[in-house]
Amino acid sequence: MPEAIGIDHIYISVSDLARAEPFYDQVLVAALGFRKNKFALAGDPHIQYFNRHFGFVLRPARSAAPHDSYAPGLHHFCLRVDSIADVLAVAEQLRSAGIAATEARLYPEYADDYWATFFSDPDGIRLEVTNYRQERRARHDHWV
Repeated sequence: MPEAIGIDHIYISVSDLARAEPFYDQVLVAALGFRKNKFALAGDPHIQYFNRHFGFVLRPARSAAPHDSYAPGLHHFCLRVDSIADVLAVAEQLRSAGIAATEARLYPEYADDYWATFFSDPDGIRLEVTNYRQERRARHDHWV
């Protein structure tokens, strides 16, 4: 049976591409080292952020409905960094850029080594950055 080996890309529809771009530049390029390009698809402008693992693409929304994380659809998107120190650094970078990220801290109710920072994009899409926890590393390294 074929195994999915990763996420190739994620598309996010945004209400205002010009407003979303500087936010995602700060999060994905400045804080997390993604690269960026732009393209048009079916006449719609797109902004693609990518690293060696996957792409994160912004496209214009076709509806003015506000994002509701508790309606069917995306609840939140969590990005993983390698270490607790990386979570702390990302939270500080985002906060210094004026993004209302929470202080990075331990969330023992999720896991004994679960550190995270939480924030939302201009449309209210919830985002998180967490560390590569031991349970995830063990699952990856010892999958049978």
